[in-house]
Amino acid sequence: MKKSKKFIIGIVMMAVVFGIVLVGIFYTPYDPNKMNGSMKNMPPSLKHWFGTDNFGRDILSRVMDGSKTTFLIAVFTVVSGGAIGSIIGALTGYFGGIFDTIVMRLNDVLLSFPYILLGLVVISFLGIGKYNIVIAMGILFIPSFARVIRSEYVTQKEQDYVKNARLMGASHIRIIFVHILPNTLPILLSSVTIGFNNAVLTEAALSFLGLGVQPPDASLGRMLAEAQAYLMNAPWYALAPGGMIILTVLAFSLINERE
Repeated sequence: MKKSKKFIIGIVMMAVVFGIVLVGIFYTPYDPNKMNGSMKNMPPSLKHWFGTDNFGRDILSRVMDGSKTTFLIAVFTVVSGGAIGSIIGALTGYFGGIFDTIVMRLNDVLLSFPYILLGLVVISFLGIGKYNIVIAMGILFIPSFARVIRSEYVTQKEQDYVKNARLMGASHIRIIFVHILPNTLPILLSSVTIGFNNAVLTEAALSFLGLGVQPPDASLGRMLAEAQAYLMNAPWYALAPGGMIILTVLAFSLINERE
């Protein structure tokens, strides 16, 4: 019952988060990048619910637009990293042998480094920008998906339904992607939600460091970086993007919590 309540709370929070993002795709109260010199660092009001920033831009509009950017980066990261990592994990887990040993040792080395550190290395080669950060983060998330899916394939390939498929003459490719893959979907979906959560945090961290989304475009991490100089005289500047990140992390954490 306790787990069910947490799951429901997580779903509600996630609905709020994605509701804001979906609305932001089609509508924002103001142009997110429109500056107004007479409205700099204005506190929250009926006209500007979350206040304005140091350029007089509406913070609510920028949070809606920035959340869209952050979430799209997270989606592309999980899709690309998840797809490539799942294929690698499936092949290594199914075939095993020296191929599995070499790939998984390399995988373990990559997993031993924090995402941010690896991100800095990859971006140093690719350069900064929101498109490069998608490529960089996609590469970063390959090892985690490969490890999870490999473990599932190592277990599933010894099951009776796989042995029966082999006896019936099914090819390796068919067994891997038609017979075994559907049975890994529960753990894969869980990995996707966790990966999305981590991708949001990683994008926010890299953009905060100035390596991701660049001005004047908004993202949650970029907004936090811009707000840090105004924490004392305009704390609302950081409150909205920070709250959005916290809400997202809590939502996915509650949904994925296991007891």
